[in-house]
Amino acid sequence: MHAKPSATPKGGGILRQPTSVWATAFAAVVAFMGIGLVDPILPAIAANLDASPSQVSLLFTSYFLITAVAMLVTGWVSSRIGGRRTLLIGLAIVVAFAALAGTSGTVGQLVGFRAGWGLGNALFVATALAVIVGAASGGAGGDPEGAGDRPPAKGKRGAESAIILYEAALGIGISLGPLAGALLGDMNWRFPFFGTAALMAVGFLLIATLLKPTPKPAEKTRLSAPIRALAHGGLSTTAFTALFYNYAFFTILAFTPFVLGMSAHGIGLVFFGWGVMVALASVFGAPVLQRRIGTVRVMYLALGLLIVFQLGLAFLGHGGIIACTVLSGIPIGLNNTAFTEAAMEVSDSPRPVASAGYNFVRWMGGALAPYIATRLAEEVDANLPYVVGAACCAVAIGILAVRRRHLDSLERVDIDHTFQDAPAAA
Repeated sequence: MHAKPSATPKGGGILRQPTSVWATAFAAVVAFMGIGLVDPILPAIAANLDASPSQVSLLFTSYFLITAVAMLVTGWVSSRIGGRRTLLIGLAIVVAFAALAGTSGTVGQLVGFRAGWGLGNALFVATALAVIVGAASGGAGGDPEGAGDRPPAKGKRGAESAIILYEAALGIGISLGPLAGALLGDMNWRFPFFGTAALMAVGFLLIATLLKPTPKPAEKTRLSAPIRALAHGGLSTTAFTALFYNYAFFTILAFTPFVLGMSAHGIGLVFFGWGVMVALASVFGAPVLQRRIGTVRVMYLALGLLIVFQLGLAFLGHGGIIACTVLSGIPIGLNNTAFTEAAMEVSDSPRPVASAGYNFVRWMGGALAPYIATRLAEEVDANLPYVVGAACCAVAIGILAVRRRHLDSLERVDIDHTFQDAPAAA
């Protein structure tokens, strides 16, 4: 007679989380709302601040460039002051700069305040993932930073459930962001920024009251640790594949509002539908497909679908653009979960270090795409940004194919997925 593989009932792992995890997840939802918040109001910002689309696109570029660079210091900071304090500092910075963004009188000021917002976002997002994974996998008492020790099988399954919960927060936040931006932006383009500041202040209070102080890791993280972690073949393969994938992702997110030619409400509803697809694919689609075909094949499938939708955005009419925008959330959701799990599990680096190195590389795609895409449209042709996005997905597929052997260790993630959902042997 064999023991049951897990004490956690089948299907209940994601929902049965400590209160501290839910508090952190709520704050993560609001943090991710900030990514898509400006989508519906990009045309309004351009009109009110007398700016071109490429100038307004710098709202994304400054945000993600600072986020990417700041990722390199998140582990160094959290290993010295603890995860809880790092989360609170990040949230406080976001509250301050989101509120300041609402007072901007020029597009230059707004771009600058978004850069400060990106700094707070980096401190919060990178640490939130480590705290959620640590607490959900039973490490809240001893290793909430995820610093080094890989938990046993139960901990791995708890970590996978936490990653799915984190990706659900991402999907919900990204879907609600455009909707909130549209509703508040319809009254005044400044209101979405003030609204985000208020919600993040609520998140700050929840973290301050519900998340217990987290012990510092036994060893302090070196500043060079994230870059050194990228020397691992599996992590570097995952990161640079994600860089090209994120270029395509943020071409859709940052450039499409100018192509849709709709009101703030219309743009908000389109991207709300897109965000719902992201959330559903992240939480429900990706785990099922990982069990059936494996994590790397999920990446291949999602990148291939994203090529199809990018080309649809380039060459179909207005109705096709709306449909392809919404449906592109499916491969984006699949990839978000697959890439996050790969980055967290493919190397032996502590999770916060691996996450920092991975995010440093992949967010560069989010920094480059908005400005390059809008400039290509202004200088050459409005279809070209999506063609380039499709080409980036093809490059990502090429990287996976050439460096496939570096990702062989991900088979254990897929095995754990199957083991988690297999019926207990009698």
